[in-house]
Amino acid sequence: MLKIGFLGAGKMAQALAKGFLTAGLTKGEHITASCVPQDVQCVEAFKELGSTVTFDNRVVAENSDVLLLAVKPSVVKPVLEFVRPKITSNHLLLSVAMGITVDQLEKLLPDGSKVVRVMPNTPALVQCGASVYVPGNHTTDEDNKLTQKLLSAVGTAERVPEYLMDPITALSGSGPGYVYVIIEAMADGAVRMGIPRDMAYRLASQTVLGAGTMVRDTREHPGKLKDDVTSPAGSTAAGLCALENGGIRHALIDALEKATERCRETSKAL
Repeated sequence: MLKIGFLGAGKMAQALAKGFLTAGLTKGEHITASCVPQDVQCVEAFKELGSTVTFDNRVVAENSDVLLLAVKPSVVKPVLEFVRPKITSNHLLLSVAMGITVDQLEKLLPDGSKVVRVMPNTPALVQCGASVYVPGNHTTDEDNKLTQKLLSAVGTAERVPEYLMDPITALSGSGPGYVYVIIEAMADGAVRMGIPRDMAYRLASQTVLGAGTMVRDTREHPGKLKDDVTSPAGSTAAGLCALENGGIRHALIDALEKATERCRETSKAL
């Protein structure tokens, strides 16, 4: 059974751990996670999975075959420098740290270390994640297949060139945050029009889920699907006009640009 370790036990680590367990890739007792003692929620979350929680990152490395680096970019360097003596050629390290490149990761580890830069997203918790990955310079075909298997177990997984990682982080990594705001705003509008709030959230979330599934499965252009539901002088046309007047397209495009720039700034700051 695969032994998986999490360097960092925050929301992303929790989502991946629960997804791996649901998919049957490992068992709770084969997971080790580390965090700082004051992160009580993180400690409790992993203990509920039947996993080992430690405050020593080296213990995670000692107990694991696959390591997931799930800490904030600002602490990647000290974390990896601390665990470096425990990293062996048998370890596969997957990094979800925003903006940190493969080369930067490899320079912080022993020569020949096997590294994969990955970007999942939190819907991995319900096995609906959208993940991408970039293999490092020393990974094998088997390592890449394992990475694909792990990420595919919690949603979709694609291998991509590294130059796309920052905009992908802005799109699918940060994207759930944008969509939650859209769902919340749609529900707020529905409540304003008299719909009970719990019903508004159910309908808004299902509508976003259904629309996304339509785009993915039909492979039709979103503009065509939008036109298909927009009748002349109808309610959808009126609503779309309000969205355009409010600058929704510009706001979303600008969000992607700003998030991408932030990723690039993070890389330069390491």
